[in-house]
Amino acid sequence: MCGRYAASRSPEDLVEEFEIASVDVKESLAPDYNVAPTKTVPAVIERRPQGNRDAPSVRRLTTLRWGLVPSWAKDLAIGSRMINARMESVADKPAYRRAFAARRCLLPADGYFEWYPTTSTGPSGKPRKQPFFIHRKDGGVLALAGLYEIWRDKNKADDDPGAFWWTCTVLTTTAEDDVGQIHDRMPLLVEQERYGAWLDPTTSDRDSLLKLLVPAAPGRLEAYPVSTEVNNVRNNGPQLLDPIAAEQP
Repeated sequence: MCGRYAASRSPEDLVEEFEIASVDVKESLAPDYNVAPTKTVPAVIERRPQGNRDAPSVRRLTTLRWGLVPSWAKDLAIGSRMINARMESVADKPAYRRAFAARRCLLPADGYFEWYPTTSTGPSGKPRKQPFFIHRKDGGVLALAGLYEIWRDKNKADDDPGAFWWTCTVLTTTAEDDVGQIHDRMPLLVEQERYGAWLDPTTSDRDSLLKLLVPAAPGRLEAYPVSTEVNNVRNNGPQLLDPIAAEQP
């Protein structure tokens, strides 16, 4: 799974990297080195201008709440359990299939965290877990494949700014060998030449979309151990990405 990641790129860098045409970010996008579920995250989407279905879609930089809330959900609480969607079933599950057909996004990340059980044990008697940071070897941005939904809070008026919640999830797949030793699942990545095809809201063919999603090529990613500071979501800062010496598995 992908339950924590880092996203420190500036809006200016993201505009250049993803060829953004419109910036729709109402709040400050400060670097976040410990992105956790229910946080607001930067996202790249493509949508037509509101009220004009004939106009071409526009690539936008926006923000979404991590933890997808389906349109039919009764409240936001379900989102904390829907931070990941498995590639193997995303096109069929009721919670995701409508978003998969029309509301796909890219979630920019520096890298993501996974935890590996060590040979030592904690006070509870369970194995201690060593966090690892997994990122591109070349230092480039990761474009995590995601879906987004718009949930209407029926307890609020249409003109209330809190009436509509834009939420997202990260797609995952079986981890490749290089990082599969740490965790058996990993986020799906979208390569730069496929950004347009993945984001295009007019493309809904299941097979064509699934073909766009492939695990990172072997050797593309690397992992190194980091401080257990990252375990606490209140901790933040670039020091969370500093490599440390770790117990050998």
